[in-house]
Amino acid sequence: MKYSCSLKLNHIFRRLYHSSGIANGFLVLYCRPNRTQTNRVGITVSKKLGHAVVRNRVRRRLREVYRLNEELFCPGWDIVVVARSRCVEASFQSLSKAYLALAAKAGILKEADQ
Repeated sequence: MKYSCSLKLNHIFRRLYHSSGIANGFLVLYCRPNRTQTNRVGITVSKKLGHAVVRNRVRRRLREVYRLNEELFCPGWDIVVVARSRCVEASFQSLSKAYLALAAKAGILKEADQ
């Protein structure tokens, strides 16, 4: 991720969970502007989705979706993505489509690319 860093601090995750989230069948997306010129991205996968191998696979796929489409996102946002149970069996294309649809609905995509 060239223009972004990962979100690791628990208090930032909790702050984002109190903002309004946008959801579809695969993901829930929480976003909030930060005061930097970079995006901070966090991915949450519950233990209910499966064992560690399954959770890490979902996390890797969501990180890759963001990495491939990173230039489409406006800078200066904290983003938390929560995986739902349908993410486990979903194809990479459907995950990409769901991720970008939520980002467009949240208004964090650049205007020229919408």
